[in-house]
Amino acid sequence: MNDGLLIFLATAGLLSIILVVVIWQLAVTWRAKAALVRESEYRRLGERAVANDEETRRRLDGISSQLADALTRLAAIEKSLTVID
Repeated sequence: MNDGLLIFLATAGLLSIILVVVIWQLAVTWRAKAALVRESEYRRLGERAVANDEETRRRLDGISSQLADALTRLAAIEKSLTVID
């Protein structure tokens, strides 16, 4: 009877160790997948930030050219007003 109890305890211990290792590996896999998703989200956020920056630069270039044109016209108007006076 002592041998049967020893075999049962050894089997239970071995199954417990196997169960702990399987649970541990599942947790590691879950964390790795979560890290990949998080990195993917950060990458997408970075890409959106770069696209927004490029759009802002494009708009700023357009506004700068419009402002330069307005300043040129204003200078011409001021010149013609000084000629009239």
